[in-house]
Amino acid sequence: MKKIDQILQTQLQDIKEQGTFKNERIIETAQESEISVNGKKVLNFCANNYLGLANNSEIRRAAMQAIEEWGFGLGSVRFICGTQSIHKELEHSVSTFLEKDDTILYSSCFDANGGLFETILSKEDAVFSDELNHASIIDGIRLCKAQKYRYNNCDMDDLEQKLIESNARIKLIVTDGVFSMDGTIAPVDKIVNLAEQYNAIVMVDDCHATGFIGSNGKGSGEHCGVLEKVDIISSTFGKALGGASGGFISASQNIVDTLRQKSRPYLFSNSLAPALVVACIKALEIINLKKDLISTLHDNTSYFRKHLKDIGYELKGESHPIVPIMTYDAKKTVALSEILLEKNVYVIPFSFPVVPKDQARIRVQLSSLHTKEQLEYTIQAFEECGKALNII
Repeated sequence: MKKIDQILQTQLQDIKEQGTFKNERIIETAQESEISVNGKKVLNFCANNYLGLANNSEIRRAAMQAIEEWGFGLGSVRFICGTQSIHKELEHSVSTFLEKDDTILYSSCFDANGGLFETILSKEDAVFSDELNHASIIDGIRLCKAQKYRYNNCDMDDLEQKLIESNARIKLIVTDGVFSMDGTIAPVDKIVNLAEQYNAIVMVDDCHATGFIGSNGKGSGEHCGVLEKVDIISSTFGKALGGASGGFISASQNIVDTLRQKSRPYLFSNSLAPALVVACIKALEIINLKKDLISTLHDNTSYFRKHLKDIGYELKGESHPIVPIMTYDAKKTVALSEILLEKNVYVIPFSFPVVPKDQARIRVQLSSLHTKEQLEYTIQAFEECGKALNII
């Protein structure tokens, strides 16, 4: 065995002993509210399929037709021979939806965030990042030469103090629109107010908001009433907008044009496949036309949150379909997920190091696909299992 394999084998064994080794359960069906796992039908409460579009028939047909008309792939980056008219159409659709000048497509939002900061910031500039921001933001910031500040989660006093300390040329404040482990929505309006006061610009990663947060699904900026004042929005097609893959940044024309010229993940990654592009155009059409998907999701969220609280569970967040159900004990969290699975309810436990120590939880994710009967059954299962484990 080579030295690297010996070292990695030891590290993997440590991960297993700590109880944090990640095993992938194999799903044997399409992504729906009910799926098959290891030959067993279970209710699915852990997907980012917020609007239920991952297996939508209109989107499937659009993707299949796109392959017939535009081919399977392009075998090129965008600036050589990888830009079809459908790519520009999708960028225009996203820009119109989010009320921004232009949009640039990436292979993922991880790539989008990874290619932003290094491109638009230099050592004369500063970036102010919420401490609970997504790993892609953290990694993207590491790549740039800007001065780096980290402020306490959603703490506007701490953010303001750091803005006061900096005399940078460009001040960029970046936050997750929704913090995915807590289900909390960032105070984007308060961030915008500070940005205006201290001549900063604002970037929001809205992966867990685009398509379903805000009255028209335009994200955390719309939810907070300041969409037009958010300078940069990064997000994904891999959650509410069909659940496949691909990401984007929407911003001013100058920012997007600069990214097209200099952003390395964009310049050196293959163009998004035609089937994905056309399917995402269709997903945006559906969201614009079928507002009942958003209202159903919000109704499901309110119903589930209310009844979980009523039976004695402590929840994080207020109105987001990410519902962290707090147990605080890692072993009990794992046990709860296991006996829920025995009752055909599929949820995932989270504990340290994914969340802070003694902050273990089950993270439930709701969808507009979930029926009232499925919600009622799951609430009853949580009540029975929680009492059996003395959690409630």
